[in-house]
Amino acid sequence: MFIDILKIIFCTPFLLYSCYTDMKTRRVVNRVWVIMLSGGAFFVIYDIITKGVEYLPRLLISAGFIFVFVYILFRFGTFGGADAKSLIVLSIIMPAYPSMQVLGYSFPLKTPLIDLFALGIFSNAVLLTIIVPLGLAMINLVKMGYHIDKPLYIFIGYKTRISALAGRHVRLIHDFEEINGAVQTRFKRGGVDIDEEIISKLKSLSKRGLIEDDIWVTPSLPFMIPITAGFFVAVLYGDMIFELTKYVMLN
Repeated sequence: MFIDILKIIFCTPFLLYSCYTDMKTRRVVNRVWVIMLSGGAFFVIYDIITKGVEYLPRLLISAGFIFVFVYILFRFGTFGGADAKSLIVLSIIMPAYPSMQVLGYSFPLKTPLIDLFALGIFSNAVLLTIIVPLGLAMINLVKMGYHIDKPLYIFIGYKTRISALAGRHVRLIHDFEEINGAVQTRFKRGGVDIDEEIISKLKSLSKRGLIEDDIWVTPSLPFMIPITAGFFVAVLYGDMIFELTKYVMLN
């Protein structure tokens, strides 16, 4: 449908801009989603007028389900505020998967089992993030070969110099505690936030020879990038996790 193409065109600049700001500052200002939702109200009103009141339950189910879903993830600390807001706005503007005919092909190529577009975006984004740990592992193996002191860390982080920590969007994989002249490390789920006090402490420990100058850190990843990629995958292909699950079960 032509209106679905217009929705995709409308949403694209907001998603691309959010990727840019998320990469640069790890934040996306609320104004982006307010403007996106305000402009997207045209499509909501158009759908209600053309499809009638039977369109309202679909809209309410999509927005309500996604709101509860991302709110739970946000409260558990596994989802950022901008990520949650982007999916909520998308669930309102596009409650169902778009349907398009381009050059004789019907998109999305695979019919989703659950016709909740924002949920498909999320599942695609999660699957696409698998590329990150694999990429980190390859980079670590190229840089360090088999001389890796923490083999399991290669999938979640990399080593960097203490002097290079300032201004980086990274966290310490473990914390450092000095006990009786020796340093003990402890893995911290979610990482340790880095501030000037932490950097000063690490420099002092390194200067005294208690720790190495290269330490393990984990990057703070901008999740708006896989969300945006998941958006286009959902538009063109469908729900990758559903298709992968179906393939594994039937083969």
